[in-house]
Amino acid sequence: MNELTSSPLTTPSSVVPATARPGRVIVVGNEKGGSGKSTAAIHLAIRLLQKNIRVATIDLDYPQGTLTRYIENRLSYIERTGKKIFVPEHHVIPPSTHNSVTDIKQDERDRYTSVLNDLKQRFAVVIVDTPGSASYMSRLAHERANIVLTPLNDSFIDLDVVAQVDMVHFASLSPSHYADMVMKARMLRGKISNGAFEWIVMRNRLSPLASRNKVQVAQILEMLGQKFGFRSIPGFSERVAFRELFLQGLTLLDTVESDKSASYRAAKDEVDALLAAFSSIPSTAKLSA
Repeated sequence: MNELTSSPLTTPSSVVPATARPGRVIVVGNEKGGSGKSTAAIHLAIRLLQKNIRVATIDLDYPQGTLTRYIENRLSYIERTGKKIFVPEHHVIPPSTHNSVTDIKQDERDRYTSVLNDLKQRFAVVIVDTPGSASYMSRLAHERANIVLTPLNDSFIDLDVVAQVDMVHFASLSPSHYADMVMKARMLRGKISNGAFEWIVMRNRLSPLASRNKVQVAQILEMLGQKFGFRSIPGFSERVAFRELFLQGLTLLDTVESDKSASYRAAKDEVDALLAAFSSIPSTAKLSA
């Protein structure tokens, strides 16, 4: 992580064949920390690998680097236990150290584009974890996405990730800085490649209990989605295990002991439901062909 170049954490495999078509790029982003971006990214990556789909990951969240630390913990677990678990080829792209804004943007654009284009030729899916704050690199990643996944804590407090909301009349006032950036990035991508990306807002840390607030959050997101052009879907339930397993680099999809547990089955079903929501991701058979 100290390298200022776009360096891989895991060892790139020279035997990974080129994909039949460029890999699909899933950018996990918003501009608020603690929403579960890295948790979503690692669980998506591991589930796709379990389905025999070639996956690479990129971490732009420097120096926080939660996804990178997750994978470091995962590699340490393998070294310590000798157990075989899936690990994606992982790359870290730190911000530029140039002085001028022009040089910074050019440097970051060149490095990100170089890494992304290489990975798209060798992997069926590339998952990009972005910082919880505005940055040029994050905007660049959104402009080059096929899918933007925005995890959002399922509460009124976190609705401002998408928009300012009039809670009295249940109306949106204006898009957030992040939502405005996403819409502009989608418009730009549509002009450049003649095809805009999907934008999916994932309601995260869902309570298993029904509540009035839960229903209202869903209704507000449905209204905002129609206005700003995203789909809202249920995401991951609130589970302490997500945080506990991080220290070992494990996910709820990994351990043999969990295969018969309710948590394992529920987590697998939630990740599979998330994958099924990505209409621009082809079938497993096509991806792994």
